[in-house]
Amino acid sequence: MAPAPTSRYLPAMSTLLALDVGTKTIGVARADTRARLPSPLLTLARQGVKKDCARLAELCAREQVEAVIVGLPYELDGGEGRSARLARQVGDALAQATGLPVHYQDERYSTVEAAHRLAAAGWTARQQRERIDQAAAAVILQDWLDRQAR
Repeated sequence: MAPAPTSRYLPAMSTLLALDVGTKTIGVARADTRARLPSPLLTLARQGVKKDCARLAELCAREQVEAVIVGLPYELDGGEGRSARLARQVGDALAQATGLPVHYQDERYSTVEAAHRLAAAGWTARQQRERIDQAAAAVILQDWLDRQAR
């Protein structure tokens, strides 16, 4: 018996990449839809949208990614501020560069949740600083997967 599709967007077995786009770094996490368990992957230092997208496109090809989830840091009132516009700019450019579907996920409090998880796992403050962006990307990806399962 074949596994049921994970969402209306993806085949039953897909590799997903999630991005936590900031002004200085981009946190990256990956998951396959069968395991449904996101893993922090890496943190990229920002170099501008064009260079960032080239590096992300290479990563998508290497990881055989079928869709990208980009966290949108909405304002508390639900509006999109400067940070959300930057995330959309990166997501839209990556979609254009790769032809991959890009989905957006509300990421409010993802960094706070990631910090709680890292602290609960016994990570020191220094270790958390080194991995917080990729851990936040994993939270974004888990939230998106959970939303698709509903």
